[in-house]
Amino acid sequence: MDTEERLFKFRMPQWLNSVWARNAGVYAAGGLFSAAFYILLDAAVWSKSARNASDVHVTFVDWLPFIFSSLGMLIINSVEKTRLSGDSFSYSGSGVAWKARVVLFLGFAALAGGMAGGVTVFVLGFVVPGVAWPAMGMGVENVVANALVGLSTVVLWVSQNMEDEYAYNLAL
Repeated sequence: MDTEERLFKFRMPQWLNSVWARNAGVYAAGGLFSAAFYILLDAAVWSKSARNASDVHVTFVDWLPFIFSSLGMLIINSVEKTRLSGDSFSYSGSGVAWKARVVLFLGFAALAGGMAGGVTVFVLGFVVPGVAWPAMGMGVENVVANALVGLSTVVLWVSQNMEDEYAYNLAL
């Protein structure tokens, strides 16, 4: 590839573009997502325990941002990178590129809406009423869980769309 066709000045290291790196990225994304789910589940279980002396509990409203973030993650990682590389925005015929871009936008909107919803639930449910710290940890865990889902989405997107040494491109 000529230097005029490249986007960045420096090349990516070859070891980063391997099957091992792809698998490590997929497993890391799964670990981040499972950590996010565990953190939110921990907050829900702790809110119903006897050690939580406050009146604040995790309800379905606290789970909604995580559900939207997970839905956004599912939508984003269902779109292949090769589908986005169409040059024209043709609205007739197949028009796969613009459809893939719309679906990807909806996925990012759901992911961002989940993160914004987590922050909103934290602020309106924990900060504004002035909840004391042990109970405020449930709101912090909600925000951290949604952030981990977003990070997991980025790691999975990058690792799934890396080219390995077995991939080849046909150009006419």
